[in-house]
Amino acid sequence: MRKSKGVFWLFLAPCLITFLLAVIIPMLTGIYYSFTDWDGVHSNCDFVGLRNYIKVFQDSYFRNSFIFTILFVIVSVCTVNILAFGLALLVTQKTAGSNLFRSIYFMPNLVGGVLVGFAWQFIVRDVFDSIGQMLHMDFLRGWLSTQTTGFWAMVIVVTWQMSGYMMLVYIAQIQNIPDNLLEAAAIDGASGFQQFLKVKLPLMMPAFTIGLFLTMTNCFKLYDQNLTLTNGGPSKSTEMLTMNIYNTAFVTNQYGQAQAKGIIFLIVVALITVSQLLTTKKREVEM
Repeated sequence: MRKSKGVFWLFLAPCLITFLLAVIIPMLTGIYYSFTDWDGVHSNCDFVGLRNYIKVFQDSYFRNSFIFTILFVIVSVCTVNILAFGLALLVTQKTAGSNLFRSIYFMPNLVGGVLVGFAWQFIVRDVFDSIGQMLHMDFLRGWLSTQTTGFWAMVIVVTWQMSGYMMLVYIAQIQNIPDNLLEAAAIDGASGFQQFLKVKLPLMMPAFTIGLFLTMTNCFKLYDQNLTLTNGGPSKSTEMLTMNIYNTAFVTNQYGQAQAKGIIFLIVVALITVSQLLTTKKREVEM
């Protein structure tokens, strides 16, 4: 059976068929509709060429969403991975209760994005406002009423939820570092900080590659937390690209233009993630 190509393709067929039906065919269909004026309701549509793509680049809301999303991804990727790496270093120390803390730090990732958004909406809007009113701290009041504070509220929520999951990636890599390398560095007179900087950190690059990739892709396609926390407000100033595409398709029924936005979004995310993978892969070292 191992040598039979028929058996190999038989076991692989369900995955290929599912991938074809769920990814390839919808993507090709979406590319076709991006060149039409389809409204998502009527079966007929007309070919309009590049008109949808031209409208996309003329859409000020799309440009604002694009800039907001890029800034959000940059900040969130940094905060999530820095916190996750710090937590991984903390819980891999030989101290009592480290396994318990691993579970506690991972728990936010088990909560659905919609519930997280509503819970933090209450915290940011009501709890922060009450604390700011009691302590006369104006910067804690009205956090969801401006673009700046709404941006940081979303960063806090995503960092709180995703850092526990990314922590597991870094824990796995830390535990995979051979003890003899650290012992050899200690014998050569390296301090604890030097061991971390010269031994642990270079060997952590495979985990950084995975962690940055997962965090980046999840932040780019973020929707549920954006919907429940700010709903794009005020005045669409905190609207992420996924929400902008969704509203174009299902609120204004401009499916052709929404598909054009989706194709542009796909190309941008693909270019950024591939560049990140190539850059971090070059810095990986073998143990």
